[in-house]
Amino acid sequence: MREIRVIGDPVLRTPAEPVTDFDRELRRLIDEMFQAMYAVNGVGLAGPQIGVSRRLFVYDINKRKGHVINPTLTVDDPEEIVDEEGCLSVPDRQTRLPIYAPVARAAGVTVEGLDRLQRPVRIKARGSLARCFQHETEHLDGKLYVDRLPKNEARKIVLKA
Repeated sequence: MREIRVIGDPVLRTPAEPVTDFDRELRRLIDEMFQAMYAVNGVGLAGPQIGVSRRLFVYDINKRKGHVINPTLTVDDPEEIVDEEGCLSVPDRQTRLPIYAPVARAAGVTVEGLDRLQRPVRIKARGSLARCFQHETEHLDGKLYVDRLPKNEARKIVLKA
C-alpha cells in the first residue's frame, strides 16, 4: 500500500506534472490511490500525497465517487463558505489524525479533465464536493490548506504536525 506523504515532504510543495500516459500503470495507480485513501478514511487524495507528482486525484464523498486526471477548476459561485477542513497530509504528530481548521472556499465550482480512458470529465459541484475538488486541485499546484489560514493559525498547525 502506498504511504501518505506528510507536510515537510518536498513532493507536497512541488507543482505536479500533467499525466501523459493513459496505460495499465495509470489504472493501477488510480486503484492504489483509492486503496490508500480508504485505508485512512479519507474522502479525497491527490497524486503528490502518495509521492506521485502527477496531476490526478480520486474522491469518494457524499455518494459521489470518481477520479479526475489533469483537472482544471473554474469557480462558478465565488461566495466564500467557511467550514472545518483537514488533510491526510497534515496529521497531528501524536494521534496521526488530520488537524482541522476553518477554511474559506468558493461555494460552487466546475472541475474538468479526463478519466482513465481519456474520456472528458466535467462535474459541477457545491458544498463538500466543491470543497474537496478545490482542496485536491490545490495539492496538484503544490499548496496545502494551511496556506489559506492566517499565518499564526497555520504556524500552530504546522508545529503540531
